[in-house]
Amino acid sequence: MRVDLRSDTFTLPTQGMRDAIYTAEVGDDVYGEDPTVNRLEETGAALSGKEEALFVSSGCMGNLIAIALQAGRGTEVLCAGESHIVCHEIGALSSLGQTQPTIVESTKDGLIIPQALEKYRRSRSYDMADRALVEVENTTSGVIYPLEDLKRIHSFAKDNGMKVHMDGARIFNAVVETGIPLDRWASCCDTVTFCLSKGLGAPMGSLLCGTKEFIGRARRMRKLLGGGMRQIGFMAAAGLYALENNVDRLAEDHAHALRIRRALEETGWARIERFGTNMVFFSTSGIGEDEVVRRFAQKGIIFAVDAGMCRMVTSINVDDAMTDYVVNEIRSFQP
Repeated sequence: MRVDLRSDTFTLPTQGMRDAIYTAEVGDDVYGEDPTVNRLEETGAALSGKEEALFVSSGCMGNLIAIALQAGRGTEVLCAGESHIVCHEIGALSSLGQTQPTIVESTKDGLIIPQALEKYRRSRSYDMADRALVEVENTTSGVIYPLEDLKRIHSFAKDNGMKVHMDGARIFNAVVETGIPLDRWASCCDTVTFCLSKGLGAPMGSLLCGTKEFIGRARRMRKLLGGGMRQIGFMAAAGLYALENNVDRLAEDHAHALRIRRALEETGWARIERFGTNMVFFSTSGIGEDEVVRRFAQKGIIFAVDAGMCRMVTSINVDDAMTDYVVNEIRSFQP
């Protein structure tokens, strides 16, 4: 048996999603004439409680557009040091967004500490970069922001003339785990992105949500970045199918991850370092992380080392039987 726990980005479309792709009604989206894209964007706006949404090729593109338009040249973005825009988007916020990150104190799980923002209050000065935006990531490494913390961050930003962008790539994991709907999470930010791939299982795409005026500008910037897409309704159909069929089932991924965590806790060689929703991070004792990865790979269980920790991520392609197999192999593993 082969079980891929590297990431929830390795998901494959189900037959139902493939059928939706095959039968999708399409048109030229650059002219606003792809009906499936239009339905997807309307759905995203309704779910997020924002006025409009824009279908973009990736979360990276959505984050870049949000940051460039709300921060931009000569500004700073306050964010956590572990945030995706700092660590995994190849410097796009600086090289293309023309802004710079300012790292704010965060918890060991990478969540901004709201009270830490107080030291970043300052009067505007012509010789200093404007602090234009606070960026939060929910979830981050599977860990969910407390809603009250996000409210405090949003309040700080409003008081200081700043915007808030939420990288909500895996926000539906937070929705399912907490029961808090997307629009309540999104009420704590001015703009939000969320992925249709990852745990939701679509082959590509994200939605960027905000005001009508903002999305109008975002659509132009998407074109500037080479993101004008033609008959893209085939992929929008996959996204619609994901939103309609694959959100509630994220609870299965969370249950599988919890089983894996508990199995690791029973061992004498693994220590849980971080856990949330569908992600388990652990360190090892008496054996190196890379060696653990190598030996489990021999059994067909594939996972990664991230920031010096082993990381296992469950997804739509990891079922009950696969989880049973992983748990049994963890229990029988001898360093």
